[in-house]
Amino acid sequence: MTAQLQPLSTSSVAPLPWVDARKGGLTSRRSTRQLVLSPKYGHGARSVDVRYLWCGAADAPTVIVQGGISASRDVTAFDGTEGWWQALVDSGAAIDLDRCRVLSIDWLGADDLGVEAISSEDQADALAALLDALGIHRAHAFVGASYGAMVALAFAARHPRAVDRLVLLAGAHRPHPLASAQRSVQRGIVRLGLAHGQADEALALARQLAVTTYRGREEFGRRFAGAPEFRGGRFRLPVEDYLEHQGRRFVERFDARRFLALSESIDLHEVTPERIPTPSTLVGFASDLLVPLADLCELQRRLHGPTTLEVLESPYGHDGFLKETHQLAPLLRAALA
Repeated sequence: MTAQLQPLSTSSVAPLPWVDARKGGLTSRRSTRQLVLSPKYGHGARSVDVRYLWCGAADAPTVIVQGGISASRDVTAFDGTEGWWQALVDSGAAIDLDRCRVLSIDWLGADDLGVEAISSEDQADALAALLDALGIHRAHAFVGASYGAMVALAFAARHPRAVDRLVLLAGAHRPHPLASAQRSVQRGIVRLGLAHGQADEALALARQLAVTTYRGREEFGRRFAGAPEFRGGRFRLPVEDYLEHQGRRFVERFDARRFLALSESIDLHEVTPERIPTPSTLVGFASDLLVPLADLCELQRRLHGPTTLEVLESPYGHDGFLKETHQLAPLLRAALA
């Protein structure tokens, strides 16, 4: 089923109130726009609020930046709060806000669209409709990491004239079956918790399991190789405090049903690379347990447009796109030049 999208005309529905802050010649807009989308797993068109951040040099080319399923629109600082990719998206940084304007959205959940499941195509269509509503005829680039890379591929397949280039970090045209198996277990834990009134506890456990797939073996071996400690009436492994901390932090900012929908969206993702003519830069991490280099090599071979693949060594596995800012900065600068 092919989704059709139509941004609502400004004459029929006005955009919701927005905040516009200017600092040092830069413009930051954090707002919500009402758009009409036809979700892949829905029945007909419906209105949806898309929450976005659009910031950088006024009248500069727009670069779309999207991260993993837990990333928000706040990719860079807004109103005193540091963004999740601050080291790479800032004035003078690799994605230079003095030279471009960054656009990022909060991922849509199934509840936002009133559907049981949401697709990477739905996210791509929301971004395309938002570009149109903002009067942006063509984005200079789409920089996507993890789930964001999947959505970038869906975007280029469905809206090839809307973007000049792709920069894809730790994401491919389809999920690896082993990674899907691991996420399936995480979703099973959350569903069990929802069924028994322990959603937060289950979500925390699912996050703990997820963290074991995000980082590389080398990092876990270096950080958590100590002896167990008898505490609280039982032995505790050195890694347990770290995992429990990660689970608690995730529950504080995420919802169980939203997690289920976005996790499943990763595993529903599939794009035909041959349909994508956009010049692309792929970045992979040799220690990534979720997106193996073999999948990125296949993606490079099959993409229709000119493509390069950069492989980085990192102990951080899939989280290399968050941790390896010094290695990534020159690659991003070159890809966006």
